[in-house]
Amino acid sequence: MPQISIAAFCEDSALAATVEAAATDRRMSRARATWHMGGLSAAIELYRSSPTPSLILVETIDDDDEVLFARLEELAEHCLTTTKVIVIGHRNDVGLYRDLLERGVNDYLVAPLGPIPLIAAISRLYRDTGPQTIGRICAFLGARGGAGSSTVAHNVAFSLASVSEAEVLLVDLDLPFGTVGLDFNVEAPQGILDVIGGVDRLDDVLLERMSTAHGERLNLLTPPLALDGAYDLAEAEVDRLMEVARAGARITILDVPHMWTAWTKRILAGADEIVVTAEPDLASMRNVKAILEFLAEARPNDTAPHLVLNRMKVPKRPEIKPQAFASAVGLTPALSIAFDPKTFGLAANNGQMIAEVAAKSAPAKDFSRLAQTLAAGAKKTPSLQKKGLGRLTARLLGRK
Repeated sequence: MPQISIAAFCEDSALAATVEAAATDRRMSRARATWHMGGLSAAIELYRSSPTPSLILVETIDDDDEVLFARLEELAEHCLTTTKVIVIGHRNDVGLYRDLLERGVNDYLVAPLGPIPLIAAISRLYRDTGPQTIGRICAFLGARGGAGSSTVAHNVAFSLASVSEAEVLLVDLDLPFGTVGLDFNVEAPQGILDVIGGVDRLDDVLLERMSTAHGERLNLLTPPLALDGAYDLAEAEVDRLMEVARAGARITILDVPHMWTAWTKRILAGADEIVVTAEPDLASMRNVKAILEFLAEARPNDTAPHLVLNRMKVPKRPEIKPQAFASAVGLTPALSIAFDPKTFGLAANNGQMIAEVAAKSAPAKDFSRLAQTLAAGAKKTPSLQKKGLGRLTARLLGRK
């Protein structure tokens, strides 16, 4: 969502609650929204003496179309030419929808509606013309250090490039100690800091040039692995990186280090899907519960993250059973990966993925299953053909 101002004028408290929920959603972080009661009458009264915002949402309960059109005409007398208007009504009437569009209204929505459909409708108004691919970002985080989140992220990224026909970008954000270069046996001349350092000129072409190809569809963005400075990323740098990643790759896997900073929280709040890797112990269980509580507050309109229980069934080690772990944290594990030091050790020492050294092993099948789940989510966000919305006419928005 761009940096826009939105004003909603509601007739019903249910719509006001929807607007409030939408305003606090992560997708609306750059927009500024206000909501008022009173519908069209309140909007007309307010904008007689105040400039109009980027977007006006007006709820109507009028059954008389001519009355509605007349009041919209009156609102148009006070609107700037750049202001867009969405009418929210309570009738599923195609004829009314067409009449409103002919009179210059940008969209007509039928109440009741939830915050996500409302956000989607608003975002459609601000897409440029031309085709656009909106990639998905999947953030992988360990519940504690050494839980194996990077191993899971790298293997899932490799599997994604195999099971889907989409471009996959793997970004290792553990800047001083990342392992993506070791795991894939590559030495990249440039990496993530080169991309972030040129953030003002960052685009999908530069991102592709800075990354390292691994096969036909997988690209790697490697960390600097240097200890001569601190790596305190700015939230604006992270925002820009995620924005360009969405435009440059169908699916981006972010290998997020186990730390709690403003920029890691920003990534978790902004990602489309999250995978949390934990071991079956008390510390992991406590941390997973805390992470889930944070995500529930930061992402109230998103699905729960995927939970991976790693290194299960270590000989002679007491473990929390998956059912007990799930009951405690309130989330059923998507995967339970058995302890297999021989297979994982061989892959690590060879700089290969599990699917390359043991394609038929249980861990390889586990990673493929999670990759298919993430790929299915990406298919639900297809390449979007953006439509120019040149329907505004002088009758509604062209008076000033």
